[in-house]
Amino acid sequence: MPEAETRPIPSITADAATTPLVAQGQRAGADRGDPQVCSHAIHRDDRSGAVAGLWTCTPGSWPVPPRDNTEVAHILSGRARITDADGHEKLVGPGDVLVLPVGWAGRWEIIEEVRKVYVIVDALPPEPGS
Repeated sequence: MPEAETRPIPSITADAATTPLVAQGQRAGADRGDPQVCSHAIHRDDRSGAVAGLWTCTPGSWPVPPRDNTEVAHILSGRARITDADGHEKLVGPGDVLVLPVGWAGRWEIIEEVRKVYVIVDALPPEPGS
């Protein structure tokens, strides 16, 4: 059996709840309030297109068009309302984990500043012949 490739495991040395983030400005597409985003990329994998990081956003709201990737997020602090395209709402807060798959569409409404850890993975191209 061939040996697996080994690569260093990326990590952050500070607590995910307190690591300083970089201001990114107003959330693109915001249509309510003035949601200001800050983020910090922990890891980017050029081979798979996966990105992991930390993100915060102040109160406000925006529509989300159908996603072309999948996001998994763990809410560390704050409160938000996530509404899907069919109008189903979910209030999320500390400890909640979200999976927003390829094709998901809806709306984010930040009620109380949210801080999350996220992983975003690009959709895989279809297998040849499928």
